[in-house]
Amino acid sequence: MKNIAFIFPGQGAQYPGMGKELAENFPEAMEVFEKANLILNMDIKQLCFEGPQEQLNITENTQPAILTTSLAIAAILEKKNIRPQMTAGLSLGEYASLAIAGSLSIEDAIAIVRKRGKYMQEAVPVGVGKMAAIIGLKKEDINEICRLASSYGIVEAANFNCPGQIVIAGEAEAVEQACKIAKKMGAKRATLLAVSAPFHTSLLKPAGEKLKKEFKNYTFHNAQIPVVANVNASVEMDADEIKNNLIKQVSSSVLWEDCMNTMIEEGMDTFIEIGPGRTLTSFGKKINKEINYLRVEDLKTLNKTLEELEV
Repeated sequence: MKNIAFIFPGQGAQYPGMGKELAENFPEAMEVFEKANLILNMDIKQLCFEGPQEQLNITENTQPAILTTSLAIAAILEKKNIRPQMTAGLSLGEYASLAIAGSLSIEDAIAIVRKRGKYMQEAVPVGVGKMAAIIGLKKEDINEICRLASSYGIVEAANFNCPGQIVIAGEAEAVEQACKIAKKMGAKRATLLAVSAPFHTSLLKPAGEKLKKEFKNYTFHNAQIPVVANVNASVEMDADEIKNNLIKQVSSSVLWEDCMNTMIEEGMDTFIEIGPGRTLTSFGKKINKEINYLRVEDLKTLNKTLEELEV
């Protein structure tokens, strides 16, 4: 008997064509896209299936697009009676986890992330902030680099993805200086990322405040299965705690490596990445090679996953 965890990707995984093949073959997946069109009052289905990439990359489009694709794919697994014992998602992916765990309805999750994308983009004007991936250094090194570069402005650790891959973010000049310091300290790479704002830093606190107000319009329920929160890598099932964690999440570091380790410690031995891309699978293999990693983003990966699970 496998102990299955569903994991959901965040921003950056988007591409034109995501979800299309599966939606055209499974009515339950197409239904999620149709539902999202009505909720958002826009053709998010067309945007996911056809692009263009520039439109897909606008944060307030990206977030509901990835979420809708992930939930559409999850609907196929649900129909095939594949259900997780635990779940987690990276940043935006946490909303997919909460929908799967019954804490938020699919409709509410999609509506909220559109607003979340908008608020995150509005918090810092385009060009003011940057993000960069630092490869090959430890957490302690990154904290020291951020301290040294802080004389140039705000720069903080944004994502602890896996051993040797940490993302920093903050004000543009401070991030650029931090990259230079990282290279001097022996980083294999320090690469600026193509994102429009310094996500998961204190600069995003205004977005958290707006989300807090927005949440008053929605009902959060206690989760039916354990969800591991980005902000503290702890299992959370209480509706109020879930809400508080999501408010903090936009301006706090994403502790993804710790989230994965929490699920592994809880006995999860099979992780299924649901949604576009294979980023979380590659992180997972660096976190723990002994675990079975599967993913579903198209017919080929769905069939391989069903075969592995002997469905």
